[in-house]
Amino acid sequence: ELEELGTEVLPRRTPAPAWLPAAKGEEGDFCLRSSDCAAGLCCARHFWSKICKPVLREGQVCTRHRRKGTHGLEIFQRCQCAEGLACRLQREHGPADASRLHTCQRY
Repeated sequence: ELEELGTEVLPRRTPAPAWLPAAKGEEGDFCLRSSDCAAGLCCARHFWSKICKPVLREGQVCTRHRRKGTHGLEIFQRCQCAEGLACRLQREHGPADASRLHTCQRY
């Protein structure tokens, strides 16, 4: 039926929502995934939406997830540590369990 009309069927693309900018998002802009954000940013939950947030640098507090899948339960997500850094228990001078804080540290 379509061949008779000479119409080529192209896959339909869902248009981006009007609130999503065409250019890469800057810090604080709404996003759906990290690829929507500019370099050095990731897309992370902030309340019930997602915004572009900075990737964490050395010494910044990070979130270490004990169980797989718990990252989605956070209301305020943090980005991952930058390349070359890992989220590790902060080294403290004192009792072993004095701090449960994790920070981005070099491998």
